[in-house]
Amino acid sequence: MHFQAQIDCRDQYITGAEALLRWEHPEYGLLSPDQFVQILEESGMILEVGSHILDEACKTGGLLLKQGLISKNKFLMGVNISPRQFRQNDFIERVQHSLKQHQLPASMLKLEITEGIVIQNLDDTILKMLSLKELGVSFAMDDFGTGYSSLTYLKRLPVDTLKIDQSFVQDATSDPNDAEIIRAIVAMAQSLNLNVIAEGVETPEQLAFLERVGCYNYQGYLFSEPLPGPQFENLLLKRQFQETASLE
Repeated sequence: MHFQAQIDCRDQYITGAEALLRWEHPEYGLLSPDQFVQILEESGMILEVGSHILDEACKTGGLLLKQGLISKNKFLMGVNISPRQFRQNDFIERVQHSLKQHQLPASMLKLEITEGIVIQNLDDTILKMLSLKELGVSFAMDDFGTGYSSLTYLKRLPVDTLKIDQSFVQDATSDPNDAEIIRAIVAMAQSLNLNVIAEGVETPEQLAFLERVGCYNYQGYLFSEPLPGPQFENLLLKRQFQETASLE
């Protein structure tokens, strides 16, 4: 498991993290999810692996909270949920179990969903989301803007955050079309009172553009690559030390 920090660029505060699966292949080295998730989906192993990711993310979040490295009201642990995982009849119970077992408040868990979850059964999706939101869990629409029907579903889904796909961010400073798409997403999020996070921010120029259009929360290599648990803990320790020093 790796964790990539999410930052508010206005004060450099770490507002959350996305839990990301990495596979240490004996021949090809460290592989990212897009290189093997399709295999997991087709084999059915995505359910077992998805449950493991959820549980490990809650475990890490609970430990960081207990250590005082993150705050209950200022940090969200993001976990990607696959369509097949979300469709499990006992999915809500699985979420509750992981939260309770690792003493992570539900308000600190953010489930990241994609359009693939929504298009299969919209009404069932909404009911499950509402049940989880009653517990305190929040939702982010991942890779927003890449699907054909995102806008159609958005007005009905009880999501809290839109994540701007990195494909738009990469060329935002050179491609006027990508820049306009980002402007539109940010403006729409603001009008709907939703949070917005930009993914894949790698350069100061990209971040400066995002700030200009009103997107202040981001994740990407500009601040930190995805880190293994112990290294992510060290990152939080370092930030905590810097914040304490600045107050003295």
